[in-house]
Amino acid sequence: MKPWIKRALFGVFSASLLAGSLTACASRYAGHDAAMSPEQSAQRREKMIERVAGKLDLNPDQKARLSMLAGKLHAQRIALMGQGTGPRAEFSALLAGDKFDAARAQALVNQKTAALQAGSPEVIAALADFYNSLNPAQQQKVREFMQSRGHGFRRG
Repeated sequence: MKPWIKRALFGVFSASLLAGSLTACASRYAGHDAAMSPEQSAQRREKMIERVAGKLDLNPDQKARLSMLAGKLHAQRIALMGQGTGPRAEFSALLAGDKFDAARAQALVNQKTAALQAGSPEVIAALADFYNSLNPAQQQKVREFMQSRGHGFRRG
């Protein structure tokens, strides 16, 4: 086989492997909230708040702060997702032509970065407000949850 054919096949194979990997990773969690209506998403968020409130024995004030944090996190997620059709479609659009659209990819990264930077102060403030409202025993439970990589609050 001629070297240029080998390189071309290797390039096509590598590009398709990379595209498949990135779209699979980008859409890993897309099915959880992407197809949900706002009402379903709100119900799911409330269920999560109730579960965490039960595990941490939160008082009404702490639960309200947790609810505020969940709202800020949801708003940040919506801002990151944007008005587009989702990460998989956005990435596929970069590969739609005969050449990779590097300018559009950079614009997409800049858009996501700007959304993250714009919403981060509110999220950080809400997280600090919630965490600082916890008593030492509750803070310890949160630290243990984080050390166990999040497995502590799962069902079971």
